[in-house]
Amino acid sequence: MSLYLKFFSMHMKSQMQYKVSFFLTALGQFLVSFTALLGVYFMFSRFNEVDGFSFQQVLLCFAVVLMAYSLAECFGRGFDVFSQMIGNGEFDRVLVRPRQEVFQVLASKMEFTRIGRLLQAVAVFCYAIPTSGVMWTWDKILTLFLMIICGSLVFFGLFLIYAAFSFFTIEGLEFMNVFTDGGREFGRYPFSVYGKDVLRFLTYIIPLALFQYYPLLYLLDIEKSALYMIAPLLGTLFLIPSYAFWRFGLSRYKSTGS
Repeated sequence: MSLYLKFFSMHMKSQMQYKVSFFLTALGQFLVSFTALLGVYFMFSRFNEVDGFSFQQVLLCFAVVLMAYSLAECFGRGFDVFSQMIGNGEFDRVLVRPRQEVFQVLASKMEFTRIGRLLQAVAVFCYAIPTSGVMWTWDKILTLFLMIICGSLVFFGLFLIYAAFSFFTIEGLEFMNVFTDGGREFGRYPFSVYGKDVLRFLTYIIPLALFQYYPLLYLLDIEKSALYMIAPLLGTLFLIPSYAFWRFGLSRYKSTGS
């Protein structure tokens, strides 16, 4: 952990060398995600509810997914750009160092400009939490915490799979953005609005619904079972096949010779 904190400090200092660039990029991140928020607002300016969910309840969903994605992208950015490490031969140096490969890739790049999205998620939370109609008891607060943390781990698992494909293709496969960026965009609304087949897929294959939709039902007292409360923890099991695929790709790695 102490070594990771040193990398954290190094990345922070390097990115803050150009403060104007840093804050403008963070502002850009804020504005880009703000357009998605406007889309939700205009939707509800025409319709009072979507699939039984009010505007404030959808905003709670929106903020959870945006914060989870922002945390995963900020600290897992090394996997998002892993194909560059493969292409320029830098990963060869990773393999000869006495540290686990996942840790080295994780510490190789941190994107703190994602704080723009994170701040917007906090702002949306500040509005949605008191207006969503949720009775905030200790179990509801814990559920919300699990939704954010476990959601970021699910997105991290997707980034890990995205990086593992680079062992076979050298270049990253853009179709994975359907699940990473697409998961963030579609996560603006409860996943049930996209139909039962999509909900099943996002429950049993890519478990985005486990940290977004099912615990939301618990927060809103639509479901009382504690299983809905701990659903985000079940979603973290996605890390097991994600890491297994990474190890499989690593066993097939061949240097580009760059």
